[in-house]
Amino acid sequence: MVMVAPIPTNTSPPRMTTEHNILILAQWLSPAFPVGAFAYSHGLETAIHSGAIATACDLQDWLTYVLSHGSGRNDCILLRAAYSSGPQAALDDVNQTALAVSASSERIRETQLQGSAFSQTTSAIWGSDKTEFCYPVAVGHAAAQLRLDVDLTAAFYLHGFVSNLVSAAVRAVPLGQTEGQRVLAALIPMCDQIVQDTQCTTLDDLSSTAFLSDIAAMRHETLQPRIFRS
Repeated sequence: MVMVAPIPTNTSPPRMTTEHNILILAQWLSPAFPVGAFAYSHGLETAIHSGAIATACDLQDWLTYVLSHGSGRNDCILLRAAYSSGPQAALDDVNQTALAVSASSERIRETQLQGSAFSQTTSAIWGSDKTEFCYPVAVGHAAAQLRLDVDLTAAFYLHGFVSNLVSAAVRAVPLGQTEGQRVLAALIPMCDQIVQDTQCTTLDDLSSTAFLSDIAAMRHETLQPRIFRS
C-alpha cells in the first residue's frame, strides 16, 4: 500500500497586505454589502419631489454641501472617533453622540439599522464585535479591530455614502447612468479632501449647516407617496 504524505496545512492567519485591506474595504462599502443602503435617500427624495433637485448640476450642488457641511463630514469624524475610542464606555459615548447629531427620526433609524446590519455581517465573516452602533461608529470600530488604515477606511466610507445617494437620485429624478457617474467622479476629490481635513478632529468638531438637507429629512417622514425609507 502506497502511503501518500499529507498535504501540509498552513494554520497561521493570512498576512494582511495593503492590497488585502483595500479589498476588504471595497467589500464592506460596496453596494452589494447587505446593509440595505439602497432603501435610503437621506432626504433626497423630498428634495426631488419638491423640485429642488431636477438636474445633475442640482444633485452635485446638493451633495457637495451634504459632504462638506453635513452628514458626510460628521460621519467621517464619528468614524475616526470610534476607531480610536478604546474602552467600551468611550465607544458608547461616541455612539450616543452620533445619535444626538442625527437631525430626524428617520436619520436615526437609517444609521442604526445600517450599523446593525453591517456589524452582523462583519462579525459573522471577520469575527469583529457584534454591536448595535450607528453606521459610521460600527465601521470605525470594525476597522480598528482588523487594524485597517483609518484614512483609507474613511475614504471608502465617504465614497460609499455619496455613491448610494447618487444611485438614489439616478432612480428618483431620474438621471441617466452616465450623468450620475459624472457627478460621482466630480465629488471624489471632495471626499479625499474631507478625509485629510478631519485627520486631527475630535467630537468637539462636529457641526452641521446643511439645513436644507436636514429639513428635507424631516419632511420625508410625512411624504406620500414615497419610495425610500428616508
